[in-house]
Amino acid sequence: MKSNYIVFIALTDYDNLGVGYMASALTEAGFKTKIFDFRIRKSIMLKKLKSIDPLVIGFSVIFLNFMNKYIELIEYLRNGGLKCHFTAGGHYASLRYAELFKIAPELDSIIRFEGEFPIVELAKRLSAGNEWRTIRSLAFITDGKITANPVWKHERDIDKFPFPYRSQLKKYAFNKKFTAILAGRGCIHNCSFCNTRAFYRQASCPLKRIRKPEGVVNEMEYLFTEKDCSVFLFQDDDFPVKSKMQNNWIKAFCNELERTGLGKKVMWKMACRPDEIEEESFNIMKNNGLFQVFVGIEDGTHEGLKRLNKHLEVNTIRKGIRTLKKLSLDFDFGFILFQPETTCKTLNENLDFLMEICSDGYTPVTFLKLIPLYETQKELLRSGRLKPSDKLNDYDFPEEPMNRYYQFIMDCFGEWLRDPGGVENISKCARNYYSVYMHFFDASPETKKYYLRLRRIISESNIFLIENMKELSVIYFQNQDKNLSLATGSYLNIIKLKHDYFKNKIIRNMAGFLSYAEEKQIITIA
Repeated sequence: MKSNYIVFIALTDYDNLGVGYMASALTEAGFKTKIFDFRIRKSIMLKKLKSIDPLVIGFSVIFLNFMNKYIELIEYLRNGGLKCHFTAGGHYASLRYAELFKIAPELDSIIRFEGEFPIVELAKRLSAGNEWRTIRSLAFITDGKITANPVWKHERDIDKFPFPYRSQLKKYAFNKKFTAILAGRGCIHNCSFCNTRAFYRQASCPLKRIRKPEGVVNEMEYLFTEKDCSVFLFQDDDFPVKSKMQNNWIKAFCNELERTGLGKKVMWKMACRPDEIEEESFNIMKNNGLFQVFVGIEDGTHEGLKRLNKHLEVNTIRKGIRTLKKLSLDFDFGFILFQPETTCKTLNENLDFLMEICSDGYTPVTFLKLIPLYETQKELLRSGRLKPSDKLNDYDFPEEPMNRYYQFIMDCFGEWLRDPGGVENISKCARNYYSVYMHFFDASPETKKYYLRLRRIISESNIFLIENMKELSVIYFQNQDKNLSLATGSYLNIIKLKHDYFKNKIIRNMAGFLSYAEEKQIITIA
């Protein structure tokens, strides 16, 4: 008798909602499911899988920066004796299935685009011993030839799917549990660095499908009541703050939160564009639990926003950020400081912009380098600047000093910006603790004093980071033909010392704050 188990291997830092929806659909169809984090030691993973003897193993290939580890794992599991059906899904798998088959020939199939219907049909046919290669949305190889079947007709009403499976909920702060959730799928915008629009267009789906407000609140109420969840992180690429399809969505959503009483019992975070931030609607959302907003800024110059196809003005971004600060809403932001066309001039203009919005310590400075995907990759290919790699494709900047400057900056600030224990991450973690405490327990002046001290530390660290990046840009661009080791050698040590200094100040601030919270006997620190 064939196994009834379908196993998913995915990144599980947050609940993987794509996998969660498929797991629920399989459960409803009578199958058993398990989800493993792909970072489990390979030998342990193999042992677990052999004990389960699954019918199908599905690999959630979403993040390209983990691609090599996925490929190694797939090869290891196959060589370890697993004979079951290997499939994969996700944005990369859907849009670049031929490339994935080339680097992971051990895969039997790839499920392209939305997987709820295809994965259930695949499980049914394999369980019954029936032919599976005619299933819509599947790609596979036969006699060395890749076949991609027509795409399965999408479900227009996402609320018809069962709530996604979630593993044991993790704690956010002060023992408050959190989970990821969706208000809809897709995005109507067409930013040049993003593949979301291409994903839904090729899937023949509407670019945006929004759930019913009452359906979202029903899910939140279920999770609050049954799972003791009180912090919700919306994973929508663009939360339906403004929607031509449902222009009263936010009002209806907040009315439902108020009707059920959840607006005072939960907190939630969402993502939007700066031009969607308006004081009236965001104040209504704040009064119903909104505490944090992720803002897609990406660039602080007119030329950069135009290149990224953001259809935004810099002053609109400034206005949106001012509104969030006025309403005392936390915010994180996306910022692509390093792009294929970044020069010394645009770098410093963007650093000035970051200083403008971050020098008050309201949020930690953060930035990324643009990963060349899709339209961006095509432009680099046309200009001959794309550097193929067995990891992530890369590119050089137009000005040679920028290549050396970027590498040195990442050497200096890599731990600061990327490490779980780096200044950026612990700043955000500390801020989240204050947000939870002031929302659920106590927003007294004494609590706010601790919070303002944290803000001052973050401000000081932000200013230090930006000023040093500006100083280093002068050194690298004014000394192009010189050995820079003497001019820059001291920076590595100074930045490391400052990193530890700011980190320890934040830790001491949090220690004092947590002691204060315990003394108030409002909470017990677990």
